[in-house]
Amino acid sequence: MILLRVCESFAAEAHVPVRGIRGAVRVASNDQGEIFARTRELLGAMVEANRVRPNDVAAAFFTLTPDLDAAFPAAAARAMGWTDVPMMCASEVAVPGALDRVVRVLLLVNSRLAPGAVRHQYLGDARCLRPDLATTGERPKRSSRSSSSTTRSAGGKR
Repeated sequence: MILLRVCESFAAEAHVPVRGIRGAVRVASNDQGEIFARTRELLGAMVEANRVRPNDVAAAFFTLTPDLDAAFPAAAARAMGWTDVPMMCASEVAVPGALDRVVRVLLLVNSRLAPGAVRHQYLGDARCLRPDLATTGERPKRSSRSSSSTTRSAGGKR
């Protein structure tokens, strides 16, 4: 009986949920150096804001707007030392009127942060994509509206 309780306690402590952390940044031009620099900036902000250690990252999914094809953002992450993280890059859907020159990332992270405590990072001009999540330090207050509503604007909000 005691052994069973110890095992149950250990299993409960060992379980770490996976959280998604979103982010986006706009790059100045379709240039490998620019894409790498902005990707590193974005990943750095996401890691710092959420106290993520490299070993906590389960996977990273990157997308680029169709006008960016000079580099894979995953290569920038590997250059930062993320060599054991599974990563994938893809092109965003070409929605008319959407913000151009944007790198987006979804990090899947093993974290004990509550879902509401995750701090997504939308940097610079990309803040218009998710003004409800783009803050300068504080977590935004939850509105009474349903979080499942997705209003599209000329800025390509999602």
